[in-house]
Amino acid sequence: MLNVAIQGAGNVSTEHIRAYMNNPHTRVVAIGSRTLEGAKKKAEQMGLDCAVYDNYEDLLNHPGGLDIISICTPPHLHAQECIMAAERGIHVLVEKPIALNQKDVEAMAAAVRKAGVKSAVGFVLRWNPLIMTIKKAIKDGWVGRPLVVHADYWHGPQNLRPKGVQRSWEALAGGAMVQGGCHAVDAARFILDNELITQVSAVCPEDEPKEKQQITVSTVTFSGGAVGKISASQRFYMPYVFNIEVFGDEGVIRNNRFYSKQWPGQHDFVTLPTVVPDSGDVDHHPFQGLIDHLVECIQTDTESHNSIEVAVNTHAACFGAEQSAADGSAPVKLV
Repeated sequence: MLNVAIQGAGNVSTEHIRAYMNNPHTRVVAIGSRTLEGAKKKAEQMGLDCAVYDNYEDLLNHPGGLDIISICTPPHLHAQECIMAAERGIHVLVEKPIALNQKDVEAMAAAVRKAGVKSAVGFVLRWNPLIMTIKKAIKDGWVGRPLVVHADYWHGPQNLRPKGVQRSWEALAGGAMVQGGCHAVDAARFILDNELITQVSAVCPEDEPKEKQQITVSTVTFSGGAVGKISASQRFYMPYVFNIEVFGDEGVIRNNRFYSKQWPGQHDFVTLPTVVPDSGDVDHHPFQGLIDHLVECIQTDTESHNSIEVAVNTHAACFGAEQSAADGSAPVKLV
């Protein structure tokens, strides 16, 4: 059995804990939070009899030892917590965004690399059935050569939290592209087999604060030759929407609608009935697939396709997009 600690006791930690409890190879032995009361409350909520901590150093030194830690704290804490865990030989799963600047992202990747531990990032949509289906369809040649990829993360302000309520860390965070659009950037890269984004250019509405953009629309270039449009918004008054589209020389995918030479005689899009990423609620996301994947990587000594190393380019694209939009759409070269 692998001993697991959860650092952070907010909503997303609930899904991490549930997934670890459902995996036959893991057990949650400790929960850490800003306060003991918060950690105890989360343990009680999940029916766990485990140690609780309000000091991260003490959590890492849990007497029974730790194999995995899920870092579910606010993003500005992730880098230090990840590096400290890796230095102790603990495998890490870090929620997104994994950090709020590229220097910290690269420091996390370096620490994990040096320690030789496995890592994963909370880009849980890689296990959404539609995203997995699109990836397979591209591999099987349904679109031929991918030429253009679109991905959009639109989360209306009424969907984020009660009116007037702001989490204390949000003042430190980036804009919509960093906070949520990173899911769209990651999904676009994932369906193209983790191709690198080599350049990004972006715009935002004139009335957007450049240092904290609620709307960012970017164009990107992929290392395999395709180009794309990726956008993020926390400002549109609308339900949560996640779009993913691929346009190729032999077919087109528009979310769960497919049109391809693979089906002779097709004269209109075919709709595939599957689970689509149509909710921003954490309990809608496939955390079980994410946790099971990390456990398998640890057991088989395999590097994850969703590692911190892979996420370096994703975050660079997000930071680059917001930088470009603030600088009058000047292109930002990433590779």
